[in-house]
Amino acid sequence: MPKLKTHKGTKKVLKIRKGGTIKIGKPGSRHNTGKKNANFNQKARKGSSLSRADQNRLRDII
Repeated sequence: MPKLKTHKGTKKVLKIRKGGTIKIGKPGSRHNTGKKNANFNQKARKGSSLSRADQNRLRDII
């Protein structure tokens, strides 16, 4: 079976943590943050982790 190429756009957005979980930034935090309130921007800095189902789906292309 042929190898899967790495999806470069996905690789730039996701990061694999040491424990194996995948970190992703909060959506809506990349631009136009001046309109959004400070509470949203502070929470968006933290990021979040992908669900188990999404991790299994995306692990091959990272």
